[in-house]
Amino acid sequence: MYKINHNKELNIVEIENSESQVYGKIHLNSGASLQELTLNGHAIIKDLSPLTYANTYASSILFPFANRIKDGAYTFNDNEFQFETNQKEENNALHGLVYNKTFQIIDQKTNHDTASILLEYNETDLSIGFPYTYTMQLEYVFTLSNLNLNVSVKNTDSKAFPFTLGWHPYFLSDNLFNSSLNFNSTKKIVLGERNITTGIEDFELKEAFNIEDKQLDDCWVLDSNEVTFNTPKYQLIIGSSAENNYLQAYTPPKSNTIAIEPTTGVSDSFNNNIGLEVLDANNTYNINWSLKIK
Repeated sequence: MYKINHNKELNIVEIENSESQVYGKIHLNSGASLQELTLNGHAIIKDLSPLTYANTYASSILFPFANRIKDGAYTFNDNEFQFETNQKEENNALHGLVYNKTFQIIDQKTNHDTASILLEYNETDLSIGFPYTYTMQLEYVFTLSNLNLNVSVKNTDSKAFPFTLGWHPYFLSDNLFNSSLNFNSTKKIVLGERNITTGIEDFELKEAFNIEDKQLDDCWVLDSNEVTFNTPKYQLIIGSSAENNYLQAYTPPKSNTIAIEPTTGVSDSFNNNIGLEVLDANNTYNINWSLKIK
């Protein structure tokens, strides 16, 4: 049987089954980010301490843009906009606007085989750089070997707005050097100074992408909607329901840890239009990201 516990003092939700084979910890004040995850007895997401959430954005939802916007500036419908440049060292806007927002619990369900919790953030302020209102819902669904994250964004404004979406989870391997990624891609994003997209180049991956001692902060255009993370102890399939998928991989300054980020756009999408979409007033965009452990 599954149970859900809400620590109201810390505003943290914990989800666990009675056999302790599944566990999740969601920080509602940190963009409802999933800070810990165990599936089928394997700890695959853990606290990154001593690294902080403010520096890692661990498991944050990236909206209205994934990755970076150069100088925080962009033009949409012939109007110029300016985000706050929260990445001071590169003078970029980084990872959107909801990573530090507080989500509310809308619904929760448990039974013997599954648990689900529905969370919501309602933006009513016209923020700097993105003067639109919207509602975001996150539904986390846990089973023994799967996590499904269903994300919906409704444009509650009277005007259309541009957007991309991403998810920023860090995964644990007991030996990252001997771990690898499998994905289908023939194109890689070229990143210039300040990790801003400057183009797209051909890419060939004959077999698995071996992580070894590579220092990654790389992005690929995916030709499918699945990425497989192979570790010595488990295999994880990361899926997306989006039509256009990109893979961002990043190795932080913490051993045996890697960020594997599914996104619908790339750095500076608001200027280069790679993956950029427009959500009309009163319309809703839905996406599902899934984790399946084998």
